[in-house]
Amino acid sequence: MRKVGIAAFENRERSAQQYSDLSSMLIQKQSAELANQLEVFRSSLAYFAVEHAKEIRTNAAFRTQFAQMCANIGVDPLTSSRDNSSSNKGKSSMWASLLGRDVNDFYFEVAVKVIEQTRITKDTNGGILAVSEVKRRLASASPPVDVSDDDIERAVRSLAVLGKGLDLVEIGGTRYIRSVQSELSSDQSAVLAACEALGYVSVSLLRDNLGWEPVRAVTVLDEMVRAGMLWIDEQGLETEYWAPSWIERQ
Repeated sequence: MRKVGIAAFENRERSAQQYSDLSSMLIQKQSAELANQLEVFRSSLAYFAVEHAKEIRTNAAFRTQFAQMCANIGVDPLTSSRDNSSSNKGKSSMWASLLGRDVNDFYFEVAVKVIEQTRITKDTNGGILAVSEVKRRLASASPPVDVSDDDIERAVRSLAVLGKGLDLVEIGGTRYIRSVQSELSSDQSAVLAACEALGYVSVSLLRDNLGWEPVRAVTVLDEMVRAGMLWIDEQGLETEYWAPSWIERQ
């Protein structure tokens, strides 16, 4: 006979509790299994790092692939190798021990070189320098520095602890390092994105492609020229505003 009233209610309550307990047990079991698998992955990654430490330090493409492997399981060798928390004072992290302080030192050295490049080019590009241009400049330096775009971006991000100075922005599908303190306006970003196609813009190009009124185009272009983000070429039928970063890539 089916229970009714309070007895039936208590029976349903016990069943619900049993289902809840079973669910919690399954979740805990799955979490434990995932934790074990993650630890196995990390151990394998550590072994891989030991075997290929030299390649990680000297080969830009290999280093990028290694960094991606680390990211896939939530490990950041750069962050781990500079762990200075009170609980780790005087002790090296696993990654610092495996790869030495070379990982931290490497990205610090790259960051210094990036800062130098933004400094010496600021007068010509207004503080907006393409990551690819930094890579090209470092590759042609003496001695040449073999780095990937990923290395440069990681180096820039590692400087975040020092406060605002350099940051990464994406304009028209191209990654840039910005060393100017002020934020780019949406109009300035649109102009730089338009420059990616031809290397330059004009008032008529902005009017025809973005629907801007001439006064709006002239205002933003003049601002960018004053900031050094654009160069003026008045030799044609219409004044052209060139992006220095595009010219340097040619």
